[in-house]
Formats: sequence, structure tokens, C-alpha cells
Amino acid sequence: MHEIELERQLKVLGNRRRLAILNLLRKRKDVNVSDIADAIKLSLTSTSRHLIMLERMGFVEKEQKSLNVYYRITSTPADTLRDVLKLL
Repeated sequence: MHEIELERQLKVLGNRRRLAILNLLRKRKDVNVSDIADAIKLSLTSTSRHLIMLERMGFVEKEQKSLNVYYRITSTPADTLRDVLKLL
């Protein structure tokens, strides 16, 4: 992995809210945005922003089910994420 890409990934992971989201997804697998926001005690807007960052880096994926959007850790997470998740 290139150093620049690793730096970008670590910056995304260097936020306690995003780490809390990943930890929640690690435990519960498939969670909608509203439940994530409630669990980490953050607004839907802020939670969505964090999820977008995690998705752009390839750490999570989403699925639209009716009116709800559900997130889960990608089926093949990056090595960086896999190592971080082991520490949670």
C-alpha cells in the first residue's frame, strides 16, 4: 500500500466516532443509520457524514432497504481496517 493511501486511511480511522461506528458494525453486522446515530449519540447528519467517509475509504458498504440505509463492514476490508478491528 502506498504511504499516501495509508495516511488517508489512518486519518479516517483516527476519529473516535468513526471507530465507534466500526466497533458497532463489527458487533452487530448490519445496522441502519438511525440505529448507528442512536448508539453513538450523534445526529443523523453527522453520523451520515462519518459513514460517507468510511464508505469512500472502502471500510463499509451500504444497502438500501425500502426507506432505510443499512451499513456493514465490507466483505473484504482493507488490511489496515482488519488490523484495527482486531484491537477493538
